[in-house]
Amino acid sequence: MVIEQIKMPQLGESVTEGTISKWLVSVGDKVNKYDPLAEVMTDKVNAEVPSSFTGTIKELVAEDGDTLAVGEIICTIEIEGGNAQEEKASEQKTEVTETVVVSEQADQGNKARYSPAVLKISQENGIDLTQVTGTGAGGRITRKDLLKLIESGNIPTAGAKVEAPKQAATQPEEAVSSVSTQPAAAPKPSVPAPSIPVAAGDIEIPVTGIRKAIAANMLRSKHEAPHAWTMIEVDATNLVEYRNSLKDEFKKKEGFNLTFFAFFVKAVAQALKEFPQINSMWAGDKIIQKKDINISIAVATDDALYVPVIKHADEKTIKGIAREISELAIKVRNGKLRSEDMQGGTFTVNNTGSFGSVQSMGIINYPQAAILQVESIVKRPVVMNNGMIAVRDMVNLCMSLDHRVLDGLVCGRFLQRVKEILENTSKSTTSIY
Repeated sequence: MVIEQIKMPQLGESVTEGTISKWLVSVGDKVNKYDPLAEVMTDKVNAEVPSSFTGTIKELVAEDGDTLAVGEIICTIEIEGGNAQEEKASEQKTEVTETVVVSEQADQGNKARYSPAVLKISQENGIDLTQVTGTGAGGRITRKDLLKLIESGNIPTAGAKVEAPKQAATQPEEAVSSVSTQPAAAPKPSVPAPSIPVAAGDIEIPVTGIRKAIAANMLRSKHEAPHAWTMIEVDATNLVEYRNSLKDEFKKKEGFNLTFFAFFVKAVAQALKEFPQINSMWAGDKIIQKKDINISIAVATDDALYVPVIKHADEKTIKGIAREISELAIKVRNGKLRSEDMQGGTFTVNNTGSFGSVQSMGIINYPQAAILQVESIVKRPVVMNNGMIAVRDMVNLCMSLDHRVLDGLVCGRFLQRVKEILENTSKSTTSIY
């Protein structure tokens, strides 16, 4: 018999870790190649990890709720193959390897256990990892350990041993970071987690893996990206009249709805072609301006928020975008969304108006540089150019931007262009096909 390892896969761009939300197998179960082993959740997608081998589950290295870095072992599988001599050699090799790892850990502390995320945070904040005591499994230093040190201001310096705050060894790491690059002048007391009294009738709701991932990604975005916010008002009267004149016939002919949102996504994609700076990402020492225009859209369920992607939105018609919005929403609500449906987004458009919002400030979908909130279309009295007052269909477009990447001038021009496209949408100027 031969023991093979299954490792945490990379389930999206910039994804450095995943959380085991649910094991689908147990020790001793026999599995075939490509059978699902576990549900793994990241800040971008919830997906199943398939087996790479046919064999018997030997060990589940991680438990439900554990967070592991990409490339870490999650389980082992015993498979048939090789003769007794090869098996013995394999066992000896494993023993030698384990001895070497233990020796390295004894000589170098937890160096062998550093995840890419921990190394990134330590480099950004000047933390000497050899002086940090980790609280993760086996003494591993977690991102939560480093965050607590950063928040306390007690950054390790040469010759000083700093212990991370105590926590349960099995508690999953939180995907958080910090934009601070300078140690504090003097240590600050760490802020303890709030103690919330629970009274009779209160309901305690456990935080699911998906909710933890959403919280972690939002916190990372707010910690790392300096958010700025701007809003523009759009007269959507012509757009509303045009869409309303088409919607019934369109639904009958195509089988899905022609939504207002499809027009907004198309306008944004067109404006991104003209203002490619907006279609960028922060990469530390450089800014990456993306060639493809892939629009992320937010789709909510009762307990989670997913952000599937409309690829090459600038090349699609309004009809094509409307179809894709419908298909992606159905996938989310039926639990059929794939990891590839969530990857490659370069800019996010969020339809907050669908639940009546008229003004909101979105948190940027990290590592993108901006997010646009499309608010509710409402009828309001408006003073026209001729001084007369008329009732018009108005909508607010609210944009949050990463001020490391974008400045107000280019964002203002971008929004003006989106406004111009939308206000000039009509039967005589715009085709949905």
